[in-house]
Parts: sequence; structure tokens; C-alpha cells
Amino acid sequence: MDPRAPDPAAEPQAAAISTRGLTRRFGPLVAVDGLDLEIARGTIFGLLGANGAGKSTTIKMLTTLLPPSSGAARVAGFDVVRQARQVRRRVGYVPQLLSADSALTGRENLLLSARLYGIPRGDAGRLIEESLRFMGLGDEGGVLVRKYSGGMIRRLEIAQALLHGPDVLFLDEPTIGLDPLARQAVWDRLLDMRARTGTTVLLTTHDMEEAEALCQTVAIMHRGRIAVEGAPAALLAEIGPGASLSDVFARHIGGSLDEGGGYRDVARTRRTAKRLG
Repeated sequence: MDPRAPDPAAEPQAAAISTRGLTRRFGPLVAVDGLDLEIARGTIFGLLGANGAGKSTTIKMLTTLLPPSSGAARVAGFDVVRQARQVRRRVGYVPQLLSADSALTGRENLLLSARLYGIPRGDAGRLIEESLRFMGLGDEGGVLVRKYSGGMIRRLEIAQALLHGPDVLFLDEPTIGLDPLARQAVWDRLLDMRARTGTTVLLTTHDMEEAEALCQTVAIMHRGRIAVEGAPAALLAEIGPGASLSDVFARHIGGSLDEGGGYRDVARTRRTAKRLG
């Protein structure tokens, strides 16, 4: 069955992602606190916030990797708890930490993804070659991933997540640790992908420039809650001429986007940057 084909079990709705009171607790810690989101299909939505704001926990719940403590969420028309299998068939996910196998070539990594997604053998070869070319890796498909640059690895991981044609793509800090040229290359591929396929993208970032470059809508998250949400241009207009998204963050949170998180968050970010560097 084509994973993009309409499924009668899905609830018809305009939103690609919808949450109501979505909450996740870890003992006494409330990581995500009553989250309400409505993300339109075909958009790139940015979830901004400092380390520890609840961004990664939100993505893990929406991709069925972590059950909510309370509340509800639907992704591509399916409930993330009651219809988890259908959700997993229709999403792609690129985590912060490396997901590509460095001992395999780029093409072999994609072949493994094709098997995991249940893509028929007759289609897998064609889709893999198309994905490599689209992500600018057509000449590097036979090269071991351990020889890839950080930007090439990220593009390969995005290709893996897109191979089965998901309705929604989740990207957790997609360009962390990349140099400016590699970061721009990832941005270009994402914008091209959205223009060609209409795939909905939810990305987390603490890079204001990234949010402005990619997102039609952004939400600033602080201590598990949404502090403010809107189109970047509208949020900037509220501040005044010459404002940046950093100014928006400061106005609504009262601090800097660089603040927040603990030792574990910082250590994880630095490990990722080192591996991609």
C-alpha cells in the first residue's frame, strides 16, 4: 500500500499536526505542559527555544517514540497513541544524534532504510538514486559515510527520512554543528523539497537565522509551554524596525535564546557538533 494514499482510518482535517493539552512529565518535572498546536499542511513550522525548553520531548511524542502523560495529538490525521503504527508509516524523523551508519556507504544506508520502510525491491533502487541526486549526493553514493562531511551526513539523513514519501518530516536541530556553507546547503535542499513535494516540516532550532530563512510560522517554547506563535514577519513587526527574532524571544521570555538547559543538554549538543564537525 502506498503510504501517501488516503487511509479511511485517518480523521479528515486541514492540519498536518494538531495537539490539545499535550503534556509529558518525568516524575515531578513537567517537560511539556499543556501544548496546543495547529500546524497547516505543506508548511515549515519552527519550534524555537533554549536547551531544556521541551522541543525534543515534543517531537518524540509526535513521532510515537514517547507516550504523552496526558492530552492528545494527531499527526497526518492519526492519533499518536491509538493509531501509532499509522503515524509511523507517514512520518520521517531526523534526530539530533547521528542516525547514519558510518561503516556503510550512503547508498547502503538508504537501502537499509528502504527495507525498514517496506519499500518494494522493484522501487527501492530507483528511489535511492533519485534521493541521492536530489540531496546533492549523486556522486558520493558509493562512498563510506565515515568519509562524508557533516553537511553531507545531514543531507543523507534527510534523504533516509524522506525515502518512503512521508506526509510530515520532523527535524530536531537539523544544522547543529555545521559550518555556514554546509548549513546553507541543507536549507536549500529543504526549501526545494517543500516546493516539490508539499511535505509538512516541523523543525526545532535555537538558530534565529535558520527560523527566519525556512519557516512560515514559528512558536517560541519556554519551560514546556508556547510563549508566542506567528509568522516571523508579523512577530518582528510587533517589535519595530530593525528587530530580529532574538528581540522577539527576549520580549516574550525575558532572556536570551542561549540561556536554559543543564549540563546534560550542553554535553549532548557539543557531542553532536563534534561528530558532525
